[in-house]
Amino acid sequence: MTNTRFTLGVNYWPRRKAMHWWPQFEAAEVDDDFALIHSLGLNVARIFLMWDDFQPDPTVVDKTALANLVKVADLALKHNLGLDVTFFTGHMSGPNWAPRWLLQEREGYPSPYFGMVRQVVSQGKIVPNGNYRNMFSDPTAIGAERFLLKTVVRELKDHQGIFLWNLGNEPDLFAWPENAQQGRAWVHEMVDLIKDVDTNTPITVGLHGGDLEQDTGLRVHEVFAETDVAVMHAYPMYTEWARGPLDPEHVPFMTALTAHLAGKPALMEEFGGCTNLPGQPSETWKWTAYGMEREQFMASEQDFAEYIRQVLPNLHEVGATGAMLWCFADYAEDLWNLPPCGESRHERHFGLVRPDGTLKPHAEVIQEFAAIGPMVKPIPGYAEFPGLTGDDFYGEKLFENLGTLYREYLKRKQGV
Repeated sequence: MTNTRFTLGVNYWPRRKAMHWWPQFEAAEVDDDFALIHSLGLNVARIFLMWDDFQPDPTVVDKTALANLVKVADLALKHNLGLDVTFFTGHMSGPNWAPRWLLQEREGYPSPYFGMVRQVVSQGKIVPNGNYRNMFSDPTAIGAERFLLKTVVRELKDHQGIFLWNLGNEPDLFAWPENAQQGRAWVHEMVDLIKDVDTNTPITVGLHGGDLEQDTGLRVHEVFAETDVAVMHAYPMYTEWARGPLDPEHVPFMTALTAHLAGKPALMEEFGGCTNLPGQPSETWKWTAYGMEREQFMASEQDFAEYIRQVLPNLHEVGATGAMLWCFADYAEDLWNLPPCGESRHERHFGLVRPDGTLKPHAEVIQEFAAIGPMVKPIPGYAEFPGLTGDDFYGEKLFENLGTLYREYLKRKQGV
């Protein structure tokens, strides 16, 4: 990775549209947002193809959505950004956004995380008691996935605004493969489909901390053996064994462990945190969501800026290939009664910018870090995990002791 620029990016949703932006697409809005993203020194924007918007029928790709995606790629190129294009969305910010043709009344959920508590959204509306078939095994879903990939990649394969093809956003939150063999085979097939059309653009899958904390059937070492790029999503505020909700070593550790298991340097594709209202201190919010009591740490804007100030150099030092923040903007109040903001109140407040478009303090921290022009560093010795293999990690359920691995990592870094 010598002489490789350290990627700095952001996960993108428009602040006035959020997950509803494709049916309400406005190129001028994206143009303004991408100009701001570029001004902060960022070079990648990750976007998400809401599955139902792009594929309202398993044999159809919506022509308007596809044309608008091309416009987004053109705007990215205009502002010297690359797009991380994420397919099969799928899970996003709490709800699962199922295409209308995948819905089905059935016993048991494709993803066991939620038990009997979940919100399914389709065609932009909450589906009461919603459920759907498994995207990893259902024949109609597999056929639709092949068609969507081929259609989109053919349209954009030579576009210089494309940075990365991504096969899903934390797909285990939407569905689990029946076993790890099926999970790897699915990734292998989808990668081959893309490479049949586009041999130049790298490919990944947006795995997250849940895939390191249990065996979801999407094993890190097997999935990233099939892809060009290894990535991870991690949040200490969602992690019991972290040293606190703003633990600045948690995200670098998760990056290092991913890189070790994958056998290649890793991109921290998604990290960040939700902030309290301007001028308010760090505190824990409590409310009822999805019929259950919910607690969420909300950092003050100043505390979160300090967290980012520490995480970025730690990620850089651990040999990460880059860092991409979640996410571009807090969502406008007009969206607060719509999924995902209605139930998941904290999802309203993850942005680099506030609902009025003004910058939060951590945006300036990122801008300052970008200004030094960081390059990817070699992986240091403390970020290695001697004797640990992927087969052992999952086969012996070492993920059950992830906190122990983390403490050992900290000791190595501190030279203890």
